[in-house]
Amino acid sequence: QEDNDSCSDYGSRDKPGTALGRTVPDGNVLFPDIFHTDHLLFYERFKAYQDYILADCKASEVKEFTAEYLEKVLEPSGWQAVWRTNVFEVLVEVVDVEYSALKAVVQLSEPFLCESQVSTFTLECMQELLELKERQIPLQELWVVYDESGELDQTALAVEHVRFFYQCIWRIWDEEEEDDFDYFVRCVEPRLRLHYDILEHRVPSGLVADYQNLLSQCEELYRKFLNVRNSISSSDSDSEVENVAMVEGLKLYEKVEHLKQKLKLIENPLLRYVFGYQKYSGLQAKGLRPTGTKIIHVVASTMMASLLQSLIRDKLCPDSCGEELEIQFHSDPLAAVNACYGGDTVIICPGHYVVDGMFCIADSVELEGYGLPDDIVIEKRGKGDNFVDCAGPNIRISNLKLVQHDAVEGILNVHHGKTTLENCVLQCETTGITVRTSAELLMKNSDLYGAKGAGVEIYPGSTCALLDNGIHHCKEGILIKNFLDEHYDIPKITLVNNMIHNNEGYGVVLVRPTMPSDVKDASAERTKGENVKTGENLIPGVLKDFTVLLMTFLLFPDLGDTQPTESSDGTACLEGFRQEQLPECVTDELELYEKAEIPEQIEGNYEIANVLGATSLTKSQMHKKRLSELGITEADDNLMSQEVFVSIVGNQFKWNGKGSFGTFLF
Repeated sequence: QEDNDSCSDYGSRDKPGTALGRTVPDGNVLFPDIFHTDHLLFYERFKAYQDYILADCKASEVKEFTAEYLEKVLEPSGWQAVWRTNVFEVLVEVVDVEYSALKAVVQLSEPFLCESQVSTFTLECMQELLELKERQIPLQELWVVYDESGELDQTALAVEHVRFFYQCIWRIWDEEEEDDFDYFVRCVEPRLRLHYDILEHRVPSGLVADYQNLLSQCEELYRKFLNVRNSISSSDSDSEVENVAMVEGLKLYEKVEHLKQKLKLIENPLLRYVFGYQKYSGLQAKGLRPTGTKIIHVVASTMMASLLQSLIRDKLCPDSCGEELEIQFHSDPLAAVNACYGGDTVIICPGHYVVDGMFCIADSVELEGYGLPDDIVIEKRGKGDNFVDCAGPNIRISNLKLVQHDAVEGILNVHHGKTTLENCVLQCETTGITVRTSAELLMKNSDLYGAKGAGVEIYPGSTCALLDNGIHHCKEGILIKNFLDEHYDIPKITLVNNMIHNNEGYGVVLVRPTMPSDVKDASAERTKGENVKTGENLIPGVLKDFTVLLMTFLLFPDLGDTQPTESSDGTACLEGFRQEQLPECVTDELELYEKAEIPEQIEGNYEIANVLGATSLTKSQMHKKRLSELGITEADDNLMSQEVFVSIVGNQFKWNGKGSFGTFLF
């Protein structure tokens, strides 16, 4: 009895009666009630797997550790359960447990109770089926019959933990993964957290669908891979057929590994938002009205005469416009935006507007607050993926405060076209602004804060200009996503006079894959005790970048040079930097770093410009190598003329937890 108590914190051994609920089965009323165990909280499952079942076991030891746990808590016989499959349900009695196989030895209960969509499951048929299975049923297919005494609480919970683990946590390839790491930390915890994040609507619906599709594809390909591998191992000949099978097996293996990496990214609570997913909401533009007219939509919770007079004087001004204007009045900003066609303007009067929906803007529309941003607040209530989705050719949003609650995606997504954000305040919930591939964002004189992810996410192939903004109290300030993939274009980024402060991580972080040179650099850093990434010792960081660029120059001596531009305050930056050119500004910057006491914000500007330039150069070399492998020795000018327009001037980086700039390697 003491063993049972020591192996779980569940149950109610200290007082009579069960602590678990009961579930009345659907359908056949003759079936007994079963224990209600599928509602367990995250921390209950976490504690069970970490403390009592898996501990620090390896993937190859999972079954063994689980069997040891079951031996301590599971009643060996004398309890009933409902055996459920996709085809039938039948009441059975457990007479023994094969712990090592995670199976129960059962017999049919009397009287015989069975429910099935197929009438052929008679008593004789079920007896025959059990004989074929040697009367051994996987524990995860059993639901323990409810017992008020509390004596079966541990049994019911143990069966639930086994069932949940093999349905939601375990993957068929886990046992063949590298076995040197703690399986719980590496696989169980991230998958468990993802499961509950999905249950509690903290993951975008599109990302959930992506994960489920990836998982299904990976399982299917892995089974094909196993079949091919087994066919090769069972054959002793060196025939051409076997060679073809080996090639097919290698291709399947590579596909499986690629899908597994994608799954791991989504399972990791940080990386799922760092890498995200290529989602496009498919917004449909209305275009211009058939009549060609453009309408001004005025939004006000209450329209007073004095407010109307001010609007006519400041905004509507029919005399100066030279033509009669059509005006529509609304009390809800969401309704006003939904009524817009291309070229329309929405003027939002002071007030606090609460919306339960998503702004989808696919036309060239202007949203303008009439007054100061703090006086014109649009607050989103209710759970939902998005707040503002932009896909119009030229969208302008100004003088508004957007407040986000209960969100799973960022406050504003720019999918396509150009969006200009000016003099706005954005109070975020998850991530902040996302600039997708091929989209353009111009953000000026605005304030963004509160993002649990990055304040601004910049995707490959996008254009992002941030001028005179405040980005603070986010997980990361600005996140530049990996653009080294051959399918991605280099983003065009302008950061001028921004105040990036009090973020938990870095002010600006670049995400990119680990390169061979990074492994060497990491080894050197461990030897010398340098700390480059946190920005605490920036001179070694610049030396590292200089070394990388110098080595590139030595390896590729045919690369041209370009002169750096300097801003009025002496800040060196890279503007119009061509991929195939090697910048000389590194040596100039090294001289500047040798001067005494360079302010933190200037250091940050230098480092960001350096690393983005070096990464762009790396992409250029990768691109040239791919062309060379294809037999293209003289690249087309259009292919090689991509530019990274990096203007990083006058930004201030203060009180960021990990420093001004960092590189996230994956």
